[in-house]
Amino acid sequence: MARMGIDQDLPEYLRTWQGKIENHARSLGLDFFPQVFEVLTFDEMNEVAAYGGFPTRFPHWRWGMEYERLKKSGEWGLSRIYEMVINNNPAVAYLLEGNSLTDQKLVMAHVCGHNDFFKNNFAFKITDQDRRPPESAEDLVVSRKDRLPTRKWIDTFANHAARIRRHTERYGVSAVEEFIDVCLSLENLIDPPARMLEGRAAAPPVDEPEALEPARLKARGYMDSFINPDEFLDAQRKKAEAEAAKARRFPERPQRDVLKFLLDHAPLERWERDVLEVIREEAYYFWPQAQTKIMNEGWASFYHSRIMTGYALDANEIVDYADRNASVLATNGRSINPYKLGVELYRHIESRWDKGQFGKEWEDCDSLEDRKHWDLRLGLGKKKIFEVRALHTDVTFIDEFLTPEFCIEQKMFTYAWSNRNDRYEIDSLQFKSIKDKLLQQLTNFGNPFISVEDGNYENRGELFLRHDHHGVDLDVEKARDTLKNLYRVWRRPTALVTTVDGRATLMRFDGREHASKPMR
Repeated sequence: MARMGIDQDLPEYLRTWQGKIENHARSLGLDFFPQVFEVLTFDEMNEVAAYGGFPTRFPHWRWGMEYERLKKSGEWGLSRIYEMVINNNPAVAYLLEGNSLTDQKLVMAHVCGHNDFFKNNFAFKITDQDRRPPESAEDLVVSRKDRLPTRKWIDTFANHAARIRRHTERYGVSAVEEFIDVCLSLENLIDPPARMLEGRAAAPPVDEPEALEPARLKARGYMDSFINPDEFLDAQRKKAEAEAAKARRFPERPQRDVLKFLLDHAPLERWERDVLEVIREEAYYFWPQAQTKIMNEGWASFYHSRIMTGYALDANEIVDYADRNASVLATNGRSINPYKLGVELYRHIESRWDKGQFGKEWEDCDSLEDRKHWDLRLGLGKKKIFEVRALHTDVTFIDEFLTPEFCIEQKMFTYAWSNRNDRYEIDSLQFKSIKDKLLQQLTNFGNPFISVEDGNYENRGELFLRHDHHGVDLDVEKARDTLKNLYRVWRRPTALVTTVDGRATLMRFDGREHASKPMR
């Protein structure tokens, strides 16, 4: 990475086009951070991509593995990275050296869409490094117009790298990388909704617990002060309070941010706590991107299409652009293309709100002919898609706006493995099945909901977790690996209650072996 930041300045012709495209994007309503474009070679692009888009990350073997995968994939023609953009202020984006002018303009237009989404979608507010506790629900979704949020994540990731390198120099590569492996296996055990409310004052309890009354020895009135002296009553009160504290659940309520609980209560060395804190902070940075993959890519594709076809293309570039755009939006029968699903759903929403195909009158209309030709010419489509861009994540985007008509138009279906024919086949064309399958894959990005129930399970200092079952069983092998890694952090036995084959089951790791038994 020796060349990074030295000779990646844009050529003058690309800088000119950057200004033109950004001005046109703003005229269409996009509102984005200042943008810095850098030109990278094929190798440099793979190096940055291996680091998750950052020029510097903490040292770890997995970045080298990812680089080799990307390099071979590009050399064998399986995939190619055309652009990357970092959620930062200013936003930093990369262009691939050797791309045609058409490709570079397409990437710049696409980045404008991403950058607008980073700045304005509510899920990305947890990446504001100067965020303050929200005082109202409105604070969670309304952007402040009087200032730009602080997002110096390139500097933050570089600082993280420096912290980890210091620990590596002091404690050795093997020890630090082994612990990073453990932390990375747990990085999805966080709580993004709670992150939004960090620092907000907790609501006072409705009913204050009554003061504990100490047990008194029986005595007649005139003898009570002798048989139950103040010293005795104080000792009894303290004993009762200690027993009550012992019986109180720890934590008092289930905590979904398992990493935060471990940071606060696990018996970690100082350097281990610092490493875990770095992994948790970076996990929260990447989480909004996982929550909005379909929306984000769809929004960028929606606007790169409008910018390119309405402004940036010359006549001799149309065929090249159409070919490149078609490859981006191409689909196959066995996976969802987030670019394609996102852009088509935005177009569907815009068309519906332009034509007035929403509301009670529309929902109550039973005539297929009337619905087919329904057009009230309201022209509300642009306003609606900007509202959707700001207020939704993939789950609510699909739940709210996926319609039977859209599924039919896009020829959507679910598929499953056929044991009879020994191949994957179409399983259902029903709207409910398609929607349920999508939501199941997108909810919590397909990760299980795990929370800490008890940090002193059965009064033995064990860590007890619960899997919130939503109809999908845990992968048993992965669950066992997770318990083993949790043991490495907690340094006491770890247990997890889940549902296996419809029955509540307790899984436990004691440091030597795994055990599993049905719950009573």
